[in-house]
Amino acid sequence: MPPPSHRPSLDPLTTGAVGLAVVAVSSSAPLIAYAAAPALAIAFWRNLLAVAVLGPFSLARRRAEFRRLTVGAGRREGLFCVLSGVALAGHFATWVPSAQLTTVATSTALVATQPVWQGLIARAQGRPLPRIVWIGIAVAVGGAAIATGVDVGVSGRAVLGDVLALTGAMFAAVYTAFGERARTSISTATYTTICYGICALILLAMCLVGGVRLTGFDGRTWLAILALVVGAQLLGHSMFNYALQKISATTVSVLILLEAPGAAVLGWAWLGQVPRPYALLGMALLLAGVAVVVLGGRRTAPTALPTDPTPLHD
Repeated sequence: MPPPSHRPSLDPLTTGAVGLAVVAVSSSAPLIAYAAAPALAIAFWRNLLAVAVLGPFSLARRRAEFRRLTVGAGRREGLFCVLSGVALAGHFATWVPSAQLTTVATSTALVATQPVWQGLIARAQGRPLPRIVWIGIAVAVGGAAIATGVDVGVSGRAVLGDVLALTGAMFAAVYTAFGERARTSISTATYTTICYGICALILLAMCLVGGVRLTGFDGRTWLAILALVVGAQLLGHSMFNYALQKISATTVSVLILLEAPGAAVLGWAWLGQVPRPYALLGMALLLAGVAVVVLGGRRTAPTALPTDPTPLHD
């Protein structure tokens, strides 16, 4: 079935879901930095435990939908779910280690370049963004960098963390783009169960091949992982995935930027990573950029997603 030519009007439930998601994902980088466990192990457990929560409900209530994704035209939507999970695994495998190699603020600011890559993907799909939206993206990304006090490191460890964070932003854009396609006809529960499940399997394989320790952590680390599952994963990623049915992938990516100042504040209060004095200026620019993107996107007539989109990669 071709994707709809327009999205339903934004409702209070979707607005609330996005607000909750922003608050939830802001805790991600500080919790990752706090947990005394390998980065890939943290990523694996947060996805596996999320599937353990969502799976029983999805399998009990959405059996017909799961079957539809294995036959006929439904296989296309099923493939989008799988590819989204692969991209999410790539995001976690790059960005989660970055939060432990560089500062929380820098990691969060660099991964906040996701809207730029999202805009390029939209253009490759035949949906070029209006100039006003690009201006908003530039202002928001710049504001995120200032708000978090990004300071690209000069040590080998910090530079590696910076590169991984930037790569994580690219994977996040691909993950959101595939999610946007899948959510045109698939429920949030089914989509997230498949996506997180595929992601967990890939991360498990990476941990086993790399000899990454998956158990034996102390109590505070398990509490941090559980907090990541409840917060960033279930209330964060899942709520953003829910919103993709009514908000474009580019707009969602820009809204995710609001995580940057939230993570910086938590990193300051919890981990002692003090942001720059002019963080308030960055937050103001970030909010202004987000407003420009949201308002500019709503003023522009929505464009149908192509039935046979241009691939997201060469």
